[in-house]
Amino acid sequence: MSVHGGTEGKTVAAGLASAASRHFGGPATIERLRRESGGASRQTWSFDAIVAGRRHELILRRDPPTAGGREKASATSLDRPTEFAVLRAAFDGGVRAPEVLFQLGPQDGLGEAFVMRRVGGIAIARKLLRDPPYADARKKIARQLGVIAARIHAVDTANLPPLPHREAADQVTALRAALDSLDQPQPVFELALSWLDRRRPAPTGRPLLVHGDFRTGNYLADESGVTAILDWEGAHLGDPVEDLGWLCVKSWRFGSVDKPAGGFGSREDLWTAYRRAGGSEVDPARAHWWEMFGTVRWGVICLTQAWRHLSGSVKSMELASIGRRAVETEVDLLQLLREAR
Repeated sequence: MSVHGGTEGKTVAAGLASAASRHFGGPATIERLRRESGGASRQTWSFDAIVAGRRHELILRRDPPTAGGREKASATSLDRPTEFAVLRAAFDGGVRAPEVLFQLGPQDGLGEAFVMRRVGGIAIARKLLRDPPYADARKKIARQLGVIAARIHAVDTANLPPLPHREAADQVTALRAALDSLDQPQPVFELALSWLDRRRPAPTGRPLLVHGDFRTGNYLADESGVTAILDWEGAHLGDPVEDLGWLCVKSWRFGSVDKPAGGFGSREDLWTAYRRAGGSEVDPARAHWWEMFGTVRWGVICLTQAWRHLSGSVKSMELASIGRRAVETEVDLLQLLREAR
């Protein structure tokens, strides 16, 4: 058994051997197990399961253990069984998503978790945006994301598990509550939230599947472009333009600020590909509202993540450093507010 990750790795390997043996119908040996970087709220482990001489290249997605049990999920985060069901519906609906295979049970000792097939590609924005092997992919990714977004929004909601329904008004209310909970003055975020509240778009006539975290850093890509959309824990029903606006938030361009669609192309590239793939016509004003909303959302996330560290609830230099990025979003919001005048 080839394991990286010390004592925790051995525990994970034992649980995976148990679950994989049940799923594949024979004794499973776990090899090349390693904890992947990233994922502040969920753990991702890469591993191979060897069953009857056949190698299965797989990924485990699980809730992280804590000293006092499982870390409490946020109010807007799906549990692993629901995320598993959403991923299955998306994959079956033709979305470029990993194929989920099986869920783990209590007997495996790893909490709520599931296993999916491993997909090739990287999610590191710095490499995708700058390294020579991805030069051709950079020309395609914005349009590919438009096509993929259209397919996500076309998933038949009848095939989905029960999901929360969040319209624009709900989202603004939730952000206000999160900001108020910090009990500190945040004038730029308050100004932006007031702007959003006064101009919020009308509810969608028919709420569709929204990924909820559709951005650069949450998909895999190789030299041919996007290979899989990851991190579906924020999926919900709502306005599909939310995904398009979130992708265009300046923070997700990772320095390529002149290419709003995730750092790879223009908004028009994204919207045109989206429409041609079956998505609805995108209203620029509605898209701007959701881009503004996404910028506030990321800024508030930065503040709340930093507060988790400062309050002593979770000691993490990663969370502490994220707090510094709230200032960047304040600058971005002032720019967006000026453009909206």
